[in-house]
Amino acid sequence: MAGSRPGTGDRPKTVRIQRAAAPAPLAWHNGGGTVREIATGPEGAGTDAFDGRVSLADVTADGPFSAFPGVERVLTVVEGAGMDLVVGGEHHIVDEPLWPHSFPGDLPTEGFLLAGPVVNLNVMYRRARTRAETAVVCGTVRLLPPEGGAVLAVSLDDGAELEGGGVRLDRYDAVLAAGASPGVLRTMGQAVLITFSDV
Repeated sequence: MAGSRPGTGDRPKTVRIQRAAAPAPLAWHNGGGTVREIATGPEGAGTDAFDGRVSLADVTADGPFSAFPGVERVLTVVEGAGMDLVVGGEHHIVDEPLWPHSFPGDLPTEGFLLAGPVVNLNVMYRRARTRAETAVVCGTVRLLPPEGGAVLAVSLDDGAELEGGGVRLDRYDAVLAAGASPGVLRTMGQAVLITFSDV
């Protein structure tokens, strides 16, 4: 996802660390929360041009979600009690923490907090060009980007380490790899692993 879209075979070999503190959170247009972008492919693509996007959202109030035609969304609650998502008029109670929940970005969606603010990890990918698989892992995991794709790991706890590289990842720090493996991630708790590949 760095430099070209997920799933492009000619992507250069890239390993990048994204710290949680950078960039600074941006306010939503409706004022219901803030978002911290972790990665976008192609890099720098706007909301109508990305193939894949991963972000953290601090949700402090009920409200509508933005519509993204042709985009699949995966929401994982990483802090808080959860949400009632009303997707196309159908209720989806997302109250189990660290459980990825997929829904179409095309449909009108509203989110209602169950018991106070939440932090959601959001994965979005354009169905016609990209596929993304989201999983919550714990312990030790080897980060292996698929051929022509990319892998992104977001630490959910302080003290995760990339073995051999001496790189420490604290809460919400991330490592992105395309074309080369950064090695083994040893977590002190859990991490969210997102794998991007061609359709």
